[in-house]
Amino acid sequence: MRNVVLTACLLAVTPLTFAQTESKHLTSADAKNHIGETATVCGTVVDSKVWKYGIGGKGRPINLDLDQPEPNPVFYFVTFGDDRTKADDVAPAYKGKQVCVTGKVDQLRGTPFIMATEKTQISLQPGK
Repeated sequence: MRNVVLTACLLAVTPLTFAQTESKHLTSADAKNHIGETATVCGTVVDSKVWKYGIGGKGRPINLDLDQPEPNPVFYFVTFGDDRTKADDVAPAYKGKQVCVTGKVDQLRGTPFIMATEKTQISLQPGK
């Protein structure tokens, strides 16, 4: 069911370019209080899932959980891999690292998330 809802969300996403502008900086736990707002959410990537099928023109979605893994994540973001090899390389590149993701905070089944359609929305935090 999560696949169906996520797919519907992905198809509704209009690609946006996110400039490195000042936005609210939130912890992953605080993101739930900012649904519908544009913000930067920071945390440690603790788990990931590469979806089996791609989304038309975007590639394969990859969910990255911040600070708390499935089955009860507090926040996740979705990015995309171009093909199987590249998608499978994205998750380990972020695992255990402190990252920030900027975008509109949405919610699916009570869990807040950001759809990172552009790589510029994601930044690794130095020294972490």
